[in-house]
Amino acid sequence: MNSSGKSVAIAALCCLLSQMCGCVSSSLVDIWHDPFFKAPPLGKMLVIAVRKDATKRRIWEDAFAGELVKHGMAATSSYSLFPDAPPDTNQLIATVQANGFDGILAILMLPTETNSHHVQGYTTTTTTERDEGYTTTTTTKRDGGYTTTERDERYTSYFGPYWKRYRTYYREIEHPGYIDSQTVDVRAIDVSTTGAGGRLIWSATSRTSDPAAVTDVQRGIVSLVLTELGQRRIINSGK
Repeated sequence: MNSSGKSVAIAALCCLLSQMCGCVSSSLVDIWHDPFFKAPPLGKMLVIAVRKDATKRRIWEDAFAGELVKHGMAATSSYSLFPDAPPDTNQLIATVQANGFDGILAILMLPTETNSHHVQGYTTTTTTERDEGYTTTTTTKRDGGYTTTERDERYTSYFGPYWKRYRTYYREIEHPGYIDSQTVDVRAIDVSTTGAGGRLIWSATSRTSDPAAVTDVQRGIVSLVLTELGQRRIINSGK
């Protein structure tokens, strides 16, 4: 196999492994933190996913709460206190005072975005030359200003002594361009302290391209968020 063939095979294998593992690409953007926050790391956190879908709300809250516990925190999913819907402002204040939470982590789903871009079309030309039993096929791909040529030579059959010159066949194939669309899930994640009337100390926006299963999405985002919070000493970084 030539080098270009190996590259294609490796790329295909990586793509297949990615799909098998259910890997989803997420990132954090617009990250902000309060530079004046110098208090000890938070110790008791209430996790609230503002979702109408009860199942997805539970999945997100449990994902964050479970990982926060590994960081030595006492973390509570809000659905365990408010099973029907996320708490409103008055309920939240009363719950914080009654249970001694010193921090709140909130996840809010924002409108989904769709990104589209045009993939340029290209043309391939196939040339077949036959000469006394040998066939040589040359395929040329023209994509913008780039040209790629591949040759395939093989023995076929003998055409007889009367045919001593090449006979060439040309075939040109148009591969039209197309619009490639990508769905992006967007979420806001906020962390606030509860003392002195509440104070936002960290905020970020997560972006996930072509999201798959919700559990795959939240696993990646939780890891990104907790890494950031640990680096800012908002939570304990060690597990």
